[in-house]
Amino acid sequence: MGISRRKLLGFGTTGAAALLLGTGAASSAKPFTTSRRLGNPFSLGVASGDPTPDGVVLWTRLAPDPFAPDGLGGMPAAPATVEYQVALDDRFTTIVSSGSVVATRQLGHSVHPEIHGLEPDRVYYYRFRMGADISPVGRTRTTPLPGMRTRELNFAFASCQAWHEGYFTAYEHMAAEDLDLVVHLGDYIYEDGVGKNLRGVAVEPQFYGETFDLARYRLQYSLYKSEAPLQAAHAQFPWIVTMDDHEVENNWAADTSELDIEVDQMPAVFRQRRAAAFQALYEHQPLRSTQMPRGSEMRMHRRIAYGDLAEITMLDTRQYRDDQACGDGESDRCSDRFSADRTLLGRPQRDWLLDGFATSSARWNIIGNQAPMGQCDYDTGPATDVSLDAWDGYVADRNTVLGRAADLGVNNLVVITGDRHTNYVSELRRDFSDLESSIVAHEFVGTSICSGGDGADMPDGGETLMAASPDIKFVNGQRGYVRVHVDEEAWRTDFRVLPYVQSPGAPISTRASFVVPLQKQRRDPESA
Repeated sequence: MGISRRKLLGFGTTGAAALLLGTGAASSAKPFTTSRRLGNPFSLGVASGDPTPDGVVLWTRLAPDPFAPDGLGGMPAAPATVEYQVALDDRFTTIVSSGSVVATRQLGHSVHPEIHGLEPDRVYYYRFRMGADISPVGRTRTTPLPGMRTRELNFAFASCQAWHEGYFTAYEHMAAEDLDLVVHLGDYIYEDGVGKNLRGVAVEPQFYGETFDLARYRLQYSLYKSEAPLQAAHAQFPWIVTMDDHEVENNWAADTSELDIEVDQMPAVFRQRRAAAFQALYEHQPLRSTQMPRGSEMRMHRRIAYGDLAEITMLDTRQYRDDQACGDGESDRCSDRFSADRTLLGRPQRDWLLDGFATSSARWNIIGNQAPMGQCDYDTGPATDVSLDAWDGYVADRNTVLGRAADLGVNNLVVITGDRHTNYVSELRRDFSDLESSIVAHEFVGTSICSGGDGADMPDGGETLMAASPDIKFVNGQRGYVRVHVDEEAWRTDFRVLPYVQSPGAPISTRASFVVPLQKQRRDPESA
């Protein structure tokens, strides 16, 4: 896109105000400038997220040398002023908001300006400038007003994108979809070293080892976010993101590291690693200041409403959970998974979720969830062989959540889930030990973007899973993402899959589609 000299010189002159740390605290200081040309500072792209009826949070991180071994992106230590514009058109002839934010080394020179004063349910375009450099143009969209009649919502959800196990081709196709937003359910990065990878490409030595400290987490995000397909999908839609385990470490649980099984590690040591991971997560995602971590704590559970049609409740199933029962893994004889005091959500988050059930009037209630909520049994005999890392390892929490939803008559509850590198369709019962108990919700589990390599139509163990788990109606092990259309009559899920990911250029197709008709509102005001 061409930019005239007049527009370049006028960039950011309307309502400009420097904002400390790129989060929204006003400052009257003069703009910070760099003394030399650094290269393209927008090498990691742009993004927007967590939309509201009157605004959205924008994101970019200055990184002219994104793979610099110190993880600082090639930026000098000094702060830098970054200007932004929001417009009604992609040529920026009608600018509706502009300003500036300060990028500092403390936050990896990332910025997160929170935009307000926009119109509801409308598309906008945005861009950044630092010095003479102009970022790519991003496109975003605000949500409808609370309670406003909303006829449809189109979104995609994705998870699990291990760079070393395949290409991000799925995002090329996602960026071409007609969507209102994208929901990312976790495992945006993996902590693993990528010296050996299924792409068959050579990487620089700073990417060889496992990720433990802030510099390395920053490098890992830089590697992932340098991928053009991922940048395209971020630039095309607002995203709602959460985390699962690999943003920190495989199968971590609150203050417990998986490494504790092998070494006697003090919780404080793992909290230090978690703090570094959380800071890097914030620095590389379109998150609001309310998500800014405080050391090893970071609030990721939140709600986003789309008029009267849908309410999306994003969960955090890592930070507050009890350690996995019976040493983690899979088991057909772990009685501890039924313990009444075991929790996946932590009591405060669970109470917050249940309170939302009681107050929501949305036609569709959507839970953004990390590990499968439905029972996934891999034993076709009388035993129940399940993963102890998912909700199967925390049965009391699952029964409480689904039981309360049933008691309240929650309207059309749907759970969207990542983690498993497999597409599933599952019905969620109030009590999985009783096949006569009521169906409370539907769960759609999405496959990985590329984790696990090329995949297969029927994954290993898939037929056993379906035979042993009567509530699972569909299993597929190809890579891709899930596209959803929601309206006043039905929910439609399309499983979009690729034939391969270990080389680029794969085509996309819809492997299967499932429709859930809207049920009439079942809420009893007295019981609520």
